[in-house]
Amino acid sequence: MQEQSRYVVGIDVGTKNVRCVVGYADAESGVPKIVGVGEAPNSGMRKGVVTNLAGPAEAIDKALESAERMSGHQVNAATVSINGSHLLSTKADGMITVGTVSNEVTTDDVLRLEEVATTGKVPQNREILEIVAHSYRLDGQDNIKDPVGMTGARLEIKANVVSGLVPHITNLQKSAEMAKVDLSSVVPSVLAASQAVLTESQRENGVAVIDFGAATTGVAVYEEGDLQHLAVIPMGGQNVTNDLAIGLRTDPEVAEVVKLAHARFGGEALGEIEIKIAKQTYKFNQEEIDEIVQARYEEIFEAIAKELKRAGRLGKLPSGVVLVGGAAKVKGLVEFAKDQLSVAACLGKPSGYSGASDEVKGVEFSAAVGLMLLDSMDVPQHAKSLAGARDVTKKAGGFLKNIFARFK
Repeated sequence: MQEQSRYVVGIDVGTKNVRCVVGYADAESGVPKIVGVGEAPNSGMRKGVVTNLAGPAEAIDKALESAERMSGHQVNAATVSINGSHLLSTKADGMITVGTVSNEVTTDDVLRLEEVATTGKVPQNREILEIVAHSYRLDGQDNIKDPVGMTGARLEIKANVVSGLVPHITNLQKSAEMAKVDLSSVVPSVLAASQAVLTESQRENGVAVIDFGAATTGVAVYEEGDLQHLAVIPMGGQNVTNDLAIGLRTDPEVAEVVKLAHARFGGEALGEIEIKIAKQTYKFNQEEIDEIVQARYEEIFEAIAKELKRAGRLGKLPSGVVLVGGAAKVKGLVEFAKDQLSVAACLGKPSGYSGASDEVKGVEFSAAVGLMLLDSMDVPQHAKSLAGARDVTKKAGGFLKNIFARFK
């Protein structure tokens, strides 16, 4: 292995499943090649947060085992997703006087400015996961993207601060440690998915990524290249499955198969449908299935619309919405999203990597691929491979603020 090449790892810890992607980042191409993929059912989580440490630890271990076997690499550190309605984004601003004699802005000045901007804006029981600088202002000059190296006396910032509750982050870290994995970074699932499926033009024009998970639905709004709003709704695909199980008077396992195979949003009457599961045949009424599924998705989209309205972007997204996550695989959901939100809609397609693994091409792997891509961005080019635990220092101005040091 070349000295500057390394393995990069993303682990998406979902309420129902843990998905792991291992990539090999070659120093010459800079594009990670996927060399390992793993997936395992999860337990011990509710609506995106850990309720029993042993469940996610076991699921992470099993998913990693599959990915390690495929890649031939032992994983000791990874970028990991976090989820749950405790995740919030908050607007922040601040001002400092540039500290150097020459009035040249340094990285230390930017870090000090971020600290000033977030002090008092984020409660002590919340951990800052990311600071997205929308713009800097230096001695009256507006819309500066990176002030480092510029000269001036008064430096200001307008930013979006993404934070989560400390106990939930700590419990996630403990579960990962039980599986013998160090956290390089912790990233909200919907932001990780955005990294894998969005283009620069979409981010500039205005777009929302909607991450339909089993128990949560994440919403991330981008405009002018930056994150404008983030929220997580405590409803997801499992709520639809549970409604079907109750309405059709069947098991949740059967309801899940019915949802993915036969759920529709409108269409001509079909009467009764048959489905065979484990040598047993079930019969259900198509209209009843459609009615149950549509009712719950309407409720979820009402909550999404409220978040878009809160962000001031309802019906005002030129690039529309991009749907990701396992619960986005229901037939007809794209057209339904267009009707519900009055904007363009499409399914997200993970990109930015090489490798021929068909497994990661599905919308359910968007977050895991995005985490792997962020892991490749988050480590300096001269960093060691993941064969040993990494101590990555916090960087200023990047997409992601590394919080590994905060856990130490």
